[in-house]
Amino acid sequence: MRILRYIRLQNSTHIYLLGIFMLFWAIFDGILAYLSPLIITEHGLTKTSMGLLIGSSSVFGALFDMAAAKMLPNTRYRRIFIVMFLLCLAYPFVLYNARVVGVYIAAMAMWGIYYDLKNFGLYNFVGTHIKAKDHVASFGIVQALQGAGYVIAPVIAGIAVAETITWVPFSYALFFLFLAFICFVVLSAQMPAPTQKDLSTKKQAAVSFRTLFSINKIIFPGLLLTFMLYVIDAFFWTIGPLLTEIFSGKHSELILAAYTFPALVVGWVVGKITTHVGKKKTAFMSLLLGSLLLMSFVFVAYDFLLTLGVVFFAGIFFSLSMPAVNGVYADVIKENSNHEKEVEVLTDFYTNLGYVFGPAAAGFIADTMGIAAALSVVGFIGFCTAIILILITPLHITIPREL
Repeated sequence: MRILRYIRLQNSTHIYLLGIFMLFWAIFDGILAYLSPLIITEHGLTKTSMGLLIGSSSVFGALFDMAAAKMLPNTRYRRIFIVMFLLCLAYPFVLYNARVVGVYIAAMAMWGIYYDLKNFGLYNFVGTHIKAKDHVASFGIVQALQGAGYVIAPVIAGIAVAETITWVPFSYALFFLFLAFICFVVLSAQMPAPTQKDLSTKKQAAVSFRTLFSINKIIFPGLLLTFMLYVIDAFFWTIGPLLTEIFSGKHSELILAAYTFPALVVGWVVGKITTHVGKKKTAFMSLLLGSLLLMSFVFVAYDFLLTLGVVFFAGIFFSLSMPAVNGVYADVIKENSNHEKEVEVLTDFYTNLGYVFGPAAAGFIADTMGIAAALSVVGFIGFCTAIILILITPLHITIPREL
């Protein structure tokens, strides 16, 4: 059993403690992700403005990515996480008291930066304290527990939010941030001091724009799929909390939970599916089928249980598509490891691009066509994207040794 293999990892106690740390942190972040569109629109801004503001967090995240390459090469995970916690602590207070666009932008900058710091700290810890052969299994444990946090968060936030948003859900978020901090303190106390070898870093060659452009053309089908999946994800997190306008009196937060839950279980079977079907076919067909289901949202939105079912099964397909396309990237890198950095830069760029475009488009379409229609529209776009990808993608995607 794969789970039993995880348990036998060296330093498995530390990995599980890190995973619990990420679980509590994800509940904190997920509650605030649920509250952000609600509090922005409650304060009088349009859904379009709300989407643009939320999308700006990814712009700040992308800018910070570029700055971090020079700022963080020799910085240990303890310092990274401490700065993250400080920004996390400030963010709820800034967001709750924001009334003007400038303050909202400052809040979004905090959000985008602390999320990136979380990723940097996580990679630094695993890279420093876990053997290379256990990296994949370690990330699997941490990501599963983090995913569980994002399933729990909207349920807690939805129950805490009544007719208007008070400080109560924010206090819940801070409580889980405190639990995450306790886990971090315990984890830090257990880890040995870094050696000189741990602190040393490999000097990486600069990534040229010409090489990036060349590789972008080669792996563009995968990058377009990544972009589309994150656009869909952004649609759910941007306007999902606003579904209370449609399902008044119902637990609308369960719709976000239904969307996020499949990721917790699909990861255990996607490997077997791609072995029989193929990675690209699994990725593209899953996007197509998930988008086809999402297209029906505007027609099923009159029935809460039917809506839950549609979102849940669409979430299953989207959860299959993401690891499948990541497997394609891994295959490309394995064939030509000289361009691993470029592939990582491009996937990060298209991920951020999806989270910039997605919230802005979600807010605008929700304003002009309605919330239910917005989810159907992004389903239609995803369906068309999948058809195009099936038609244009070559059988083999390979980066030449020389570009």
